[in-house]
Amino acid sequence: MTPTRWLALGGLVAVILVVVLAQFTEWRETEQRLPPQGEARRNPFYAMQRVADALGARTSWEHALGTPSPEGVVVLSAFHWNLLPARQAAVERWVEAGGRLVVDDRLLSVRAFELWSGISWDSPADENDDENDDKFIGPVDGRAPKLCRDLRTAVDGGGLRRRRYRLCEYSDGTWLVTPKQAEWRLLDDDGPQALRVRVGRGTVTVINASPFTGVEPLAGEHARLFVDATQLRSGDEVHFITENERPSLLALIWRYGAPVVMLAAVWIALALWRGGQRFGPLVPPTEPVRRSLAEQIRGAGHFALRSGASESLHRAAARALDEAAQRRVSGFQALDVDGRAAALARLTTFDVPTLAAAMTLVDFRNTNAIRSSVSVLERARRQLLTKQTGREHGTE
Repeated sequence: MTPTRWLALGGLVAVILVVVLAQFTEWRETEQRLPPQGEARRNPFYAMQRVADALGARTSWEHALGTPSPEGVVVLSAFHWNLLPARQAAVERWVEAGGRLVVDDRLLSVRAFELWSGISWDSPADENDDENDDKFIGPVDGRAPKLCRDLRTAVDGGGLRRRRYRLCEYSDGTWLVTPKQAEWRLLDDDGPQALRVRVGRGTVTVINASPFTGVEPLAGEHARLFVDATQLRSGDEVHFITENERPSLLALIWRYGAPVVMLAAVWIALALWRGGQRFGPLVPPTEPVRRSLAEQIRGAGHFALRSGASESLHRAAARALDEAAQRRVSGFQALDVDGRAAALARLTTFDVPTLAAAMTLVDFRNTNAIRSSVSVLERARRQLLTKQTGREHGTE
């Protein structure tokens, strides 16, 4: 077969496959929930905050109780009630002064909260167990973590309203109890799933669910539940508080110690740069040069002075002067010190006392005296040699 026929046959097979796949394939569009982005990913109360903002409230997400308005609203979730006694006392004083407190079933240290508020959790498993000081209220293994039920509302402890109220995301088989007169209740077949009691001039509302975090505000009738539980009014301040969503250690270090971190980074960078491998020496190497004889002599003299060999240096200078004088003065070795000084004074520019003092130096601990004596002896020697050379040159 020719290449053209092979191409035609391949195209025909491709068309047949497309037709067969089209007959046995069904295309449908499905909706898939995308993960939260931005602030919604960090803030578990993001959706409920938007609901409250739309209703005219002023909301904030915090990690600690600041200074809420005396008549404001505080919503607690994943909160350790008695971790800090001072903080616990501050919350209690705020509620008793007129604040509205709303907590969900993710509260820790339940017993301390129950003793103060008068609202406690109950279940068949807890009937014979009174030691639940630090239990965690929430979905329990073996119970359905996601339930939606129609609840009926009771107000002021009076008759039940016929209106149905749909609540999702609560644990089946648990309920709330209180010995106090409840101002507001949500009931199912097990018992109250939400209770509000008065504490001082304020109120405490407990919900046996976690309807205000994540995307739960979009389920059931949680938005209306939030309005009823918080007794929300336009202009209210609502503070959402949780301890689970705290910044990382690195974020806290940068937030409170950014200047120290920057200075430490600069110091580390400079230390690494100073101790790092270099491509060349810091200072170009000096070329080795041979010193002159005069430099060598001066260097040896300075070394002798520094090392305590000044007496040897003086004897060497005196011996060199004697050798030069013997060539100019006959019988120089037989003369005493004064005679030698007088003979040298006639041939040099130095006087007799100076020469005698230089030749008979005794105090070798005086560096200045040694320098002066050696200088006199050396200069006298050079004058003897210079005059001798000049006379011999003139004779020639």
